[in-house]
Amino acid sequence: MTDEYDVVVIGAGTGGYPAAIRAAQLGMKVACVERRATLGGTCLNVGCIPSKALLQSTSLLSKTRSELEEHGIDVSDVSVDLDRMLARKANVVEKLTKGVQYLLKKNGVERFEGSARFEANGTVRVDLADGGTQSLSARRGTIIATGSQVAALPGVQIDEERILSSTGALEMQEVPEHLVVVGAGYIGLELGSVWRRLGAKVTVIEYADGIVPSMDREIAREFEKLLRKQGLEFRFGTKVTSAERAGKKVRINCEAVKGGDVDIVTADALLVSIGRKAYTQGLGLDAVGVELDERGRIPVGPRFETNIENIFAVGDVIPGPMLAHKSTLDGVRCAEGIAGQYPGVDYNTVPSVIYTSPEVASVGKTEEELQAENIAYKKGTFPFSANSRARCNGDTRGLTKILADAKTDRLLGIHIVGPEAGSIIHETVVAMEFGGSSEDLALTVHAHPTLPESVKEAALVLLGQGMHV
Repeated sequence: MTDEYDVVVIGAGTGGYPAAIRAAQLGMKVACVERRATLGGTCLNVGCIPSKALLQSTSLLSKTRSELEEHGIDVSDVSVDLDRMLARKANVVEKLTKGVQYLLKKNGVERFEGSARFEANGTVRVDLADGGTQSLSARRGTIIATGSQVAALPGVQIDEERILSSTGALEMQEVPEHLVVVGAGYIGLELGSVWRRLGAKVTVIEYADGIVPSMDREIAREFEKLLRKQGLEFRFGTKVTSAERAGKKVRINCEAVKGGDVDIVTADALLVSIGRKAYTQGLGLDAVGVELDERGRIPVGPRFETNIENIFAVGDVIPGPMLAHKSTLDGVRCAEGIAGQYPGVDYNTVPSVIYTSPEVASVGKTEEELQAENIAYKKGTFPFSANSRARCNGDTRGLTKILADAKTDRLLGIHIVGPEAGSIIHETVVAMEFGGSSEDLALTVHAHPTLPESVKEAALVLLGQGMHV
């Protein structure tokens, strides 16, 4: 027996469940298939949310230990209950995943727990968690929203005990004396920061010659300097060739990218964080002819349609930044496209944030990208050391950087490393969405004293009107 729907969504992560909800809001009958018992995908279960919960907890710990004395607050004998910290993280995750379950039910989306694969275009077979099977048909479209998985490192076998992925690094029951992180990207730096604040020695090994290779390099250099002050150690231009358990230790074989002798590093735990790859296996894509690119992703057209009519894909399984909010954008716009209401997407105005301390946030082009594209630009920077609120708060680390077209003054990129950067960035995202200029930001009145004044001040510097630097 086959149940009939207008839309079937495979995956209930940050791309899938918003797609299902939006399709239902537009009057379609929707089914959503998810193999996990809990909803929300990687982000809610083992990614964005649990990592931010631990980042918040350890940020409070760091502030208590090292920053309160300056404010005249004497706190002695500070201790950490790691079990309670992990329990709080789990509670945050549980409440949010249950919230997604409620939202699907509220919007009339029928949820199926199990693994889906295509039998034909428009027909999906679900191997249910309870051992049964169910066939679902989609009259108007099937949306693939299966997300991504941890990218493997050749020569390293993850066991989630001593050799960890990000999932295992969120569940360590004791603080390792020495944690080695392979990969100086978003996830590696965030989780490295968590365990450094809890007392671990943290060494980050990176193949490239600096942290977060995609980041604006001026911002990256400032960010690296601030992380080093927190005690993180870095080894650049280095590759990990293999790793193996040695009792309660991990022996890690490293060598210089440019060649050289093998160097053995011994640690208590190894976190492999070299990126993620699209999760497309087991979906029966061959059966319906859906094509993949050289990186295993699903190419799509402007309405998220694959090479096969009425089969769509969104989020981490398609090219583009692997960000939860980008996946949500994809899912919502895809559902609207199926309903004939597609308004388009602009990935250039999708912000990204690293939730370390300080935070790093960016939107648009980096200075290096503009140079590579031969785009003439103007630049304005403003340090938080000159921001009154940052002084009052006792955190003056970092700067705000604005890039604008040299002729039209249209905003091209904004990059911030500093306190609350992830919140400050959004006014610039709105400005870019409306085709705004640096002059628009400079003329916008900002309350004083506030951290977002750094945006106005950077715009004034760009225009040659800076008053506070």
